[in-house]
Amino acid sequence: MNAIKKLFDIEFPIIQAGMVWCSGWRLASAVSNAGGLGLIGAGSMYPDVLREHIKKCRLATSKPFGVNVPLLYPDIDEVFEILAEEKVRIVFTSAGDPSKWTSSLKENKMKVVHVIANKKFALKAEQSGVDAIVAEGFEAGGHNGREETTTLCLVPEICETVGIPVIAAGGIGSGKAMLAAMALGAEGVQVGSAFAASVESSAHENFKNAILNSGEGDTKLSMKTLIPVRLMKNDFFHRVEKAEAGGATRAELLELLGRGRAKKGMFEGDLSEGELEIGQVASGIREIKPAAIILQEMWQEFIAEKERISNLSF
Repeated sequence: MNAIKKLFDIEFPIIQAGMVWCSGWRLASAVSNAGGLGLIGAGSMYPDVLREHIKKCRLATSKPFGVNVPLLYPDIDEVFEILAEEKVRIVFTSAGDPSKWTSSLKENKMKVVHVIANKKFALKAEQSGVDAIVAEGFEAGGHNGREETTTLCLVPEICETVGIPVIAAGGIGSGKAMLAAMALGAEGVQVGSAFAASVESSAHENFKNAILNSGEGDTKLSMKTLIPVRLMKNDFFHRVEKAEAGGATRAELLELLGRGRAKKGMFEGDLSEGELEIGQVASGIREIKPAAIILQEMWQEFIAEKERISNLSF
């Protein structure tokens, strides 16, 4: 049996990424109800809001779901206390050192997955005891690896490096891309941008429509002096790019970023001054669809392409 399906007790090895300002209980429950694994994105939630989303998600689905927690979260202790109290069974961690938290999470009967972008942190995650790894390539939206390694190069290297299941992420928004990831050794895929533009996504309609209207080259990795993040190009992005080119210090970039910039863009819909985190695959998204349809179409295309390849003669 597929390792990711078995690990999470899900029908399809497709995970919806826990994206800030996009991944609330509605999206997570919709994906889980459709047979994938939905994740609530804790990175944009205060602890009490996160608890509310967990409770609502549990009412909306009887299927497994999880929570994505950036380890740089300021209220991380309180967040993990809430996950334990609410008996969350699946946790995806990112943006930090998993060795500090993994053992205590597993003591609370949680399955733990850590997101990495290079071999060094893959090994560190495996040594910390995580159950699986998300290998996220340079194409992905949001926070990204400084190495700028693409999914096509990263996934097989990580699969050869670790002995635990690998989930591929970055640039995956179709069944064809999923098949490619599985051919590279992945046991499942994590999908972000396609679900960010779904009906159930909590992103603002302005942001969803911007995704639909985006084209090739409309996203770029930015803020490398801070934490690299792939953004859609807008007025804010161009100011950051100019500042970085001019040798701006970390402090100057932090001042330019300010507070609530991602909320302003993705949740409130300010397409000029907001931080718009999205992956390269956005240029191929042309319709806002229900999450269940996105998942079903991806799986059907995966199966069809797998059959087509098996029938090819070389």
